[in-house]
Amino acid sequence: MLPMTTMPIELTLLAWSVLLLVAHISLQGLTVTKERGREWNASARDGEVKPLGRYAGRADRTLANFKETYPAFVAAVLVVVLSGRTGTWSATGAWLWFLARIVYVPLYMLGIPYIRSLVWIVSLLGILLILFQAI
Repeated sequence: MLPMTTMPIELTLLAWSVLLLVAHISLQGLTVTKERGREWNASARDGEVKPLGRYAGRADRTLANFKETYPAFVAAVLVVVLSGRTGTWSATGAWLWFLARIVYVPLYMLGIPYIRSLVWIVSLLGILLILFQAI
């Protein structure tokens, strides 16, 4: 029998982050489809498109914001894990990023300013902590 090794929490959160991405995509898809209809969603989406409404627009911007920082999170986790430098800072940073990205969604969807920006800063701090562990 092969010995079991524990996967670093950073990789576990990276795996969970894929589900978080799917949740973002699903929220955006559902809100846009609700607004524009199934026919539009199933179409080739050629031609002029009317601007998104309040919630579909927010879901779209939330997804776009996630995609802006997600590659940095993935890269930071891979650097720290592949270099064998995981530790308290990187684990804390991964948790901060992950939890902040979860909290960010309802804050944005509800249109709550300032706190939403603060939560985004916390997620960025999480990425920096992961990188700090690597150096």
